[in-house]
Amino acid sequence: MVRQATGGANDSEAEPEPPRADAIAGELVSEAFDYDGGRRVTVYVPPDPPEGVVFAGDGQLISHWGGYLEAADVPSTMIVGAYPTADEDEMVRIHEYSPSFDEHRFAAHERFFVEDVRQWVRSRFGVALPPERTAVGGVSASGELSLAMGLRHPDVYGVVFSASPGAGYRPPAVMPSRLPRTYLVAGTLEPFFLENASRWADALRDAGADVVMTQRVGNHGGRFWADEFPLMIAWAFGR
Repeated sequence: MVRQATGGANDSEAEPEPPRADAIAGELVSEAFDYDGGRRVTVYVPPDPPEGVVFAGDGQLISHWGGYLEAADVPSTMIVGAYPTADEDEMVRIHEYSPSFDEHRFAAHERFFVEDVRQWVRSRFGVALPPERTAVGGVSASGELSLAMGLRHPDVYGVVFSASPGAGYRPPAVMPSRLPRTYLVAGTLEPFFLENASRWADALRDAGADVVMTQRVGNHGGRFWADEFPLMIAWAFGR
């Protein structure tokens, strides 16, 4: 399925301004892990018992999107946002999020993300994490992370959300036999990232996966990422 839409910011590359923490009905809970000298994870805990959970890279951004969900008629969803490296070198973040560059750095972060964070969420919040109600999501480089985690761990993440993924991690020549449901979105004003998202949509669809591909008027980092998030949740966890 390919959706073309005209909504979204068409002239801004700024990240969307998240709702103020004191303006949401839910709660933000943060924890510092030992990994990488003290890596932070922030969890948006919805006011009602969660019907779905999204684990996300770039948690400094995505964990604050709970207000967008509260404003929409979507199932109650917990957001678990793992922060990226504090290293100012952007390539360090990319190498951590994509398996195509630094195998050891990616594997270390993969263990932290899939094992440590998930185990903490289960014990700290007492939530069940069946794959059909557990998604992995990200934007840009962490959009690559979400695709990699979904393909490598379909028994953990039954759903993938990927907005404007980079091109470091590309569809493998041979797809896994089990594939997560996948929702991709990219902006018409970011042709490089739109091409990447379309490449993934075509490859996953050809492999028999359940795929949604949406094109929005928007640039890289535009408000359309946050605006699309409730639509992703409704598609993945809708009753």
